[in-house]
Amino acid sequence: MRALYPGSFDPLTLGHLDLIERSARLFDGLVVAVLQNPGKQPCFPLEQRLEQIRKATAHLEGVEVGSFDGLTVNYARLCGAQVILRGLRAMSDFEFELQIAHTNKSLDPQMETLFLATAAHHSFLSSSVVKEVARFGGDVTPMVPAGVAVDLARLFNRASHHG
Repeated sequence: MRALYPGSFDPLTLGHLDLIERSARLFDGLVVAVLQNPGKQPCFPLEQRLEQIRKATAHLEGVEVGSFDGLTVNYARLCGAQVILRGLRAMSDFEFELQIAHTNKSLDPQMETLFLATAAHHSFLSSSVVKEVARFGGDVTPMVPAGVAVDLARLFNRASHHG
């Protein structure tokens, strides 16, 4: 069975990577797909986010990286996924994610949504928190894959070393 893990991944965090690694063990195939949201102005361009995910998941078998715009269920069908994977950090995520899951089910009754709880030590992590920390010169190395930390330092014009 194949799963789709959609998101903006701007940037990819260790919380995202934890979900990807755990899901890669659960499914025969996993597509990690960057949603191109015209309403959002991302820090990193699409190609860079795709490359960040490719590098961070290179050690995993059965993981593909792609991108899409439009409806998630349409892309899920297109890439042969039967399951849409979503991560939950806290109860605050649940209400929003459940609403989307119901919407997706109404659009495609065959499509299932699977929620995975984020590892407790990553529950505070979000892309927006990471960007704030990086913007103000904080150390993001415990929050993101190494390559992403370098990209964030470059983006916010900071040295990638600390001290």
